Amino acid sequence: MTTTTRTTRASVVNQIETGRPTRAVLAAVRIAVGLMWLQNVNWKRPPDFGQAAHNSLYQYTADAVKHPVLGAFSWLVQHVIFPNFVLFGWGVLIAEFCLGAFLLVGFLTRFWATIGILQTIAITLSVLNTPGEWQWSYYLLFAAQFVILGTAAGRIAGVDGVLRPRWSLGSGRPARMAMVLS
Repeated sequence: MTTTTRTTRASVVNQIETGRPTRAVLAAVRIAVGLMWLQNVNWKRPPDFGQAAHNSLYQYTADAVKHPVLGAFSWLVQHVIFPNFVLFGWGVLIAEFCLGAFLLVGFLTRFWATIGILQTIAITLSVLNTPGEWQWSYYLLFAAQFVILGTAAGRIAGVDGVLRPRWSLGSGRPARMAMVLS
């Protein structure tokens, strides 16, 4: 047996499985994370997002000041977010709804996974040091979003998988952007 043959066999043996079970798991992770984001939209309630009662989104945002993880983030919450809290609340509500919906259907999945990672950073910086929080929930959410980003999971049982062949034929900027973001 030649060295080349051994190297080729070793490469095949060490390849990551990409068959149907693997693809089904990746689609399931994407769908589950999308459903999680959608479910979490439920407690971000307009019009004041918990500001008057000091609960809901307001309470979790206030944890960034009460139990700081990063001083600069606590300062941002206190001096920028709180004075504009209703606008912030609407932004969070819309971002998390879109994040969940687009991950659920697998549309522009890499883009939305990136948004999910950024949102997870913001949530983590708000509540990581809050008593009673299970820190691993945020680490696991990071991991799940990185899996979605790294595997382009919307190409499996998602809109990205349906539209990418069409986008690949396009020569314009929107088609090129969709290929990168999907």
